[in-house]
Amino acid sequence: MDYFLKRKILNLFFPNRCPICSGLLNADDRFCPDCTSALSTYNGDFQIKGVSEFCACFEYDRNIKPAVFLLKNGICGNSAHAFGTYLAETLEKSGISQKTDIIVPVPMSAESKKKRGYNQAELISETVGEVLGKPVECLVEKIKSTRQQKNLGIADRKSNLKDVFKVIHAEKVNGKNILIIDDICTTGSTLAEISAVLINNRAEKVFCASVCKVAEK
Repeated sequence: MDYFLKRKILNLFFPNRCPICSGLLNADDRFCPDCTSALSTYNGDFQIKGVSEFCACFEYDRNIKPAVFLLKNGICGNSAHAFGTYLAETLEKSGISQKTDIIVPVPMSAESKKKRGYNQAELISETVGEVLGKPVECLVEKIKSTRQQKNLGIADRKSNLKDVFKVIHAEKVNGKNILIIDDICTTGSTLAEISAVLINNRAEKVFCASVCKVAEK
């Protein structure tokens, strides 16, 4: 069934709400007009080691933060739709979607995923995959828990991620152009580490995308 048709059917039973202000929306809407006008489009040229191209939808600021909070806490089901459809559009405009074979969400540790009940990067990736008609596969796993990256300096971020990620089903990675998706990119350390693991397992090229990009200091 078409992704947007499913949205219309679900909206009959679960009315769509703005993930920022909670106002009622139509089935295909993402944010209300006022909240949309307050969002800051990301126009940077961020580079990540080993990554062919990177893109993001929005600058991470106080206007988009409520939607990120709701997504991470499972309160507003429209966040994944809003973020995923915006990211799909950004990927098409950048040309990255046309170069991608497989979408891989940034993984959480089994412990963290069990505690939260889901992985928000997977939810966003599934929406992107449905809109773009691309397969989404969890080909990388996080084999141990780490400290939160946002609380660490640049050097500690790198050491915190050392030997944390592992490729599963390496045969699906071999020779493929892979797109890694996350909700927020701060310094790019996580994306760089996962990209290195994929390239070491013979990925042809790795692209990265996030819904939000934190401003560089």
